Amino acid sequence: MFVGVVFRFMATIFDDFLAASDAAIGLLESGEVTGRWGEPSACAGFTVGGLAAHLGWQVQSAGWAVESARPASDAAVTELLAHYGQAAWIAADLDSPVNAGIRDTGEKRAEAGAGEVLRLTREARAYLAKEFGSLAPRDVIAMPWIEGRAMTLGDVLTTRVLELVIHSDDLAVSVGIETPLAPDSAYARVIGLLAPLAVRRHGPLAVLRALSRAERAPGSIAAL
Repeated sequence: MFVGVVFRFMATIFDDFLAASDAAIGLLESGEVTGRWGEPSACAGFTVGGLAAHLGWQVQSAGWAVESARPASDAAVTELLAHYGQAAWIAADLDSPVNAGIRDTGEKRAEAGAGEVLRLTREARAYLAKEFGSLAPRDVIAMPWIEGRAMTLGDVLTTRVLELVIHSDDLAVSVGIETPLAPDSAYARVIGLLAPLAVRRHGPLAVLRALSRAERAPGSIAAL
């Protein structure tokens, strides 16, 4: 029942992705981020630089997906909610191998420096803005960082928009600046995805109470 909220905005997924990318790039080029690259971030285990590199990777990985070879015509296409249902990192402990690996990869990318992270992210954004003119959200592409994973371009980009808006907030909070806002349609898309994931994890009653009854709200309905 929640999936329609996500797909209702599919016509603007390219715009939402580019706008969320621009917000992230603005953070990556800010002096507050570059000047505190090696300091701890608001995300446990990540430095500011590691978190910034992880944020930039959400744009870069979309470029990798678009430029990769297309799946076979008969490839099984993974739906958006099924993709998250198979994600090992959801609800995993902070120190689990999968989450430690995500942090380690971000820190490794951060070693290239703030300038290089920014350059790669800008290049990916420019490449995608050009390529989107000849693509459609329903095109099936590979998600090359997961072996054998095929998804629609719109769904792949939706996963990136979710990461971009969440980690832009993380990074802004880490350095004490205002979080750059994405378009309302991007937030609607992300919330429309997080809602069924929260229901899957906590049950519908917990989510209902958290959204409607403060006096009966559970401690958390975190979806991820």
